[in-house]
Amino acid sequence: MGVVRRVLVSTFRGIIRLYFRQIERVGDPPAADVRGRVFVSNHHNALIDPILVLTDAACEISPIAKSTLWKIPGLKWILDGAGAVPIYRRKDDANKDASANDKIFEKIADHLAGGGNILIFPEGTSHSEPHLAPLRTGAARMLLAADKSGAPLTYQAVGLEFDERDRFRSRCLVLWGPVRSLAAVHGDGEERVKAITAQMAADLQDMLVAADTHEERRLIARVAEMLANDAGDATLSGWSTIGRQVDDAAVTLRDADPTLVARVREKLRLYYDELSRLGRTDAQVASATASVTKPPSRWLSRAALAPLAVPGFVLYFIPYWIPRLVAERTARDSADDVSTIKLGVALVVYPLWAAGLIGLSLTLIPPPLSLLAAIVVVASPFAALRWLDAYWERTVHHDATPDELANLARLRIAVRTAIDEARSRLSS
Repeated sequence: MGVVRRVLVSTFRGIIRLYFRQIERVGDPPAADVRGRVFVSNHHNALIDPILVLTDAACEISPIAKSTLWKIPGLKWILDGAGAVPIYRRKDDANKDASANDKIFEKIADHLAGGGNILIFPEGTSHSEPHLAPLRTGAARMLLAADKSGAPLTYQAVGLEFDERDRFRSRCLVLWGPVRSLAAVHGDGEERVKAITAQMAADLQDMLVAADTHEERRLIARVAEMLANDAGDATLSGWSTIGRQVDDAAVTLRDADPTLVARVREKLRLYYDELSRLGRTDAQVASATASVTKPPSRWLSRAALAPLAVPGFVLYFIPYWIPRLVAERTARDSADDVSTIKLGVALVVYPLWAAGLIGLSLTLIPPPLSLLAAIVVVASPFAALRWLDAYWERTVHHDATPDELANLARLRIAVRTAIDEARSRLSS
């Protein structure tokens, strides 16, 4: 099983880096020799989240997952191969015996005491709320059950942020928190359970940009985006760092001067509505490149990929849309499953489609052109992805007039003036 696990992790490491166009990291991930550690993470994307954590860590980690996943055809073998452990939830089966997890907890405790690592999502379920849900105490209880062996045990929080979590080729950020020693947590029984859980929650909250409502989080995210762009940092990690600072400031300012917060919110709305109408981004306006073409080198690199990118779009147009259509039809009641469904369907559709195209190439086209056609079938989707990334990162729209671009700049100045006024209010 160790060989199977390594093959699976290596395979999914490549797959997840195809699904996301950029994966950033903040903090120190665990080394290969880490033993006896519980990793806790926030949870937004069903199976995508554990894949991100497991493939970013050098050590072996066994994820804790809801038992219903083992009922999905084909997934049971992957879960078992990855060393996943099923947890039975009352919400999944109201008739399930309350003691169903007792043996599972003992198994996990033995695993930790023997030097194994586990990953658990203590919120209890994936969700799309703009803040961390109250943590359950299972992770702390697992640690304490393993502590009876006397092994040195630790725990570490892992934060996950996404710019657009349900979109293919979006960006994500993996934040590794400080390593905490179980021995440093004193007390007995429930007192110790509460202390460990509270520390886990605090570490996660310190890493994540959160708010009480989606509207508030959007406000914080937009302010953070503008400040990060002014600092010349377009990375998710830069946005996250500033966002947490804005989050703390927003709470204070909301109580001190709600009128000023409302003014910032309204100016942000006007500015971002105009950005959306013109198909621009704040980064373009901030760097004054909204009407400037891309550097020649970038155009040349895309032109060089065109002979492969164009057939890639044509050959893979249908399988590109199938995962999206399936996700839209099957995940209507659970937005948290969209990315997982897209990835799962793509892992089936793309290989079958490519195999079919290769078979047709070798059957219908005479050699040596058949070999060339097969190479195009394999290489073209990767070239198409590069062009697709360029589309998401596009910086040029030619339908905006000079007056519209000038108005965008004025709206941005008005927003920054309001933000600076708010910062001055906080410091006074």
